Amino acid sequence: MDLYLNDLNILIVEPSQTQQKIITKELNSLGINKIDTCKTGKEALSYINEGAPDLILSAYYLSDMTGSELLHTIRENESTHNICFLLVSSVTDIRQLDAVRQAGVVAILPKPFSAKDLALALRTTLHHLNPEELELDESDVDDIKILLVDDSSLARKHIKRTLASMGLDNIDEAVNGLEAVELLSNNLFDLVVTDYNMPEMDGRELSAYIREQSSQQSIPIIMVTSEHNDSRLAAVQQAGVSAICDKPFEPENVRQLIKQLIS
Repeated sequence: MDLYLNDLNILIVEPSQTQQKIITKELNSLGINKIDTCKTGKEALSYINEGAPDLILSAYYLSDMTGSELLHTIRENESTHNICFLLVSSVTDIRQLDAVRQAGVVAILPKPFSAKDLALALRTTLHHLNPEELELDESDVDDIKILLVDDSSLARKHIKRTLASMGLDNIDEAVNGLEAVELLSNNLFDLVVTDYNMPEMDGRELSAYIREQSSQQSIPIIMVTSEHNDSRLAAVQQAGVSAICDKPFEPENVRQLIKQLIS
């Protein structure tokens, strides 16, 4: 059964009582009333063990851990790793935020955030909770074979869950471009989904190899990356990437993109 905004159970993890009230008021204005609050990561983990919410909306700085550490703890536990997580933070450090993106956050909202940004993030949450299978004209979803390349195990798990929710679960994994090259030499794939920043061989080098040296030069390549350097992204596009998606990515956008590329 599909969930709607007013069905969502949300846990706010925020040390400031004033901020708790502000966020609660914004959620109420969108028709969301099933809201609980806590102040620390430990309280949040205890709450989750009693019953998982649909969404955790957390600050970055908590008294006992960071929002990033809370998210990683949730993702590393098999019983909680599917919970949607939304970060609300004034943090702008790329390295700190990249650790959050890699772990599979639904969205990162600035503090203060606009009502429009919050509504968009909640719609993305619903896409995660109400996945739609791909509908392809000439291809059977079960037969589509995907090569997923990312050096982060948490990122691979998150992307695999998103793809599996679309009915795409025939997935081989590689931790960098070199491993991917070996798999490509021994297997045929319908789609490559790769990260940009990886050791040994990065996503740009892998894409260039596929387009120039592999036996599968026409295979669609989706780059899923938190990279925002325009010159680097331009180099990636020149290497022959079919599409670039941000981390975190919007499941509905990815679903439409894959459908377009494979059809």
